[in-house]
Amino acid sequence: MTEHSHILTVPTHDDEQHIDEIARIFKLIGDPTRIRIISLLAHQEEVCVTCIAEGLGMTQSAISHQLRLLRDAGLVKFTKEGKEVFYSLDDEHVITLFAQAMDHVKHKNA
Repeated sequence: MTEHSHILTVPTHDDEQHIDEIARIFKLIGDPTRIRIISLLAHQEEVCVTCIAEGLGMTQSAISHQLRLLRDAGLVKFTKEGKEVFYSLDDEHVITLFAQAMDHVKHKNA
């Protein structure tokens, strides 16, 4: 039997301050509709709410609700042009998070 002599590194106080926020983000993006929205936005610079709704076959109000949740979590941002609202991913971290999850799933299923 092999003895384990690993020294565990426990989360630092600084890490602990962020763990709940990380869990909230993972819970939020754990929804298939929100993942589809992130995927769509990861492949476009900006997309209007109408186009997202049409692309996902959902109502504008349903998409707006999901976008509000993503916006409140700091995962997406928006700009307005007249009455039209355009959404994009907030920054490269969101794209990286999505891409890493996709790579993991593809690797696992290969």
